[in-house]
Amino acid sequence: MAWFYVLIGGLLEIGWAYGMKESEGFTRPLPSAVTIFLLIVSFYFFAKSMTMLETGVAYAVYTGIGTAGTAIIGMMFLGESADPMRLLFLALLIGGIIGLKVISPEEPQNKKQTDEGGAG
Repeated sequence: MAWFYVLIGGLLEIGWAYGMKESEGFTRPLPSAVTIFLLIVSFYFFAKSMTMLETGVAYAVYTGIGTAGTAIIGMMFLGESADPMRLLFLALLIGGIIGLKVISPEEPQNKKQTDEGGAG
């Protein structure tokens, strides 16, 4: 479930990042309200994931999903550059996100130690 929470949070991060552009500096009420809502829900899912995953990995994957997704949205819908070097580095970023997920345990080591060594 933890990786599902990171994924949902990261996808919602793409939404609020795009919403920030559409809100024009929070001067447009509806896009501003949607952006703030997406931001809160995104952080909620991210926070839930951090109770089950290593902090650094969860944060890197969460922000990586948001970064890669926002860059892709920019290239597809906002006319941003899609030159080969940008695509190469985007692929490296996505590869790093996948790599972190593959090598990460489901439960952080310090949480396991705390649970095993607790008073009782």
